[in-house]
Amino acid sequence: MSKTIAVIGAGAGLGQAVARRFGREGFGVALVARTAARVGVLADELRGEGIDAAAFPCDVADRALVTSAIDAITERFGQVDVVEFAPAGLDWLQRITPVLDTTAESLEYPFDLLLRAPMAVFGAVLPGMIERRDGALLMGTGISAGKAYPQMGNIGMAMAAARNYQLNLSAALADTGVYAGLLQVGGGIAGSDAIREYGKTRDFGELIDPADLAATYWDMYVKRDRFEELVRPTLVNQPD
Repeated sequence: MSKTIAVIGAGAGLGQAVARRFGREGFGVALVARTAARVGVLADELRGEGIDAAAFPCDVADRALVTSAIDAITERFGQVDVVEFAPAGLDWLQRITPVLDTTAESLEYPFDLLLRAPMAVFGAVLPGMIERRDGALLMGTGISAGKAYPQMGNIGMAMAAARNYQLNLSAALADTGVYAGLLQVGGGIAGSDAIREYGKTRDFGELIDPADLAATYWDMYVKRDRFEELVRPTLVNQPD
């Protein structure tokens, strides 16, 4: 039986590239994202490339809905062997507050999306992975998870908390056969919604090829020899 990856927050850029990379390695691909039409189109594209893919529309920030999506994925594919959690879209970009403007209220959405949601997803798949002594939990964050970027106030706080959660998962799972790793994205991602929306009015400079990020995820998954990897831009690619 082929393995299955659940790509949580599957949009243009990173999610699309991860789905293709793992799909081409023989994985079944479950695509989870809020917009049914877009995630459906991506699933169709992957199936056209010979990849077994299915779409599961879901608001990733809603913990109840995202765990229901995991149940649906399990029913469709049998089990989840890898979860990649890196939701990136205009929602949280539009809710960024600089640190001096961050309030308790402005922390709610980023903590729901970037910490509580992955905790719910990982908690849903971990018992089966531990029982099989095989599996992987992959998380993507921005560079503000580990460095000071005051302009990313509330998002950086949520990412830092998510990184700490993933770091502790990595330690706790060390002898279980389940791998937990973190990918830090150190720049804008070519082809992503953020670049398409803001790239015409902001100079993002060099961008990261999402295929490079997907390749790094794959290398981390196969080797399982480090907790964390930081990927910085390697190309210049301005939006159309």
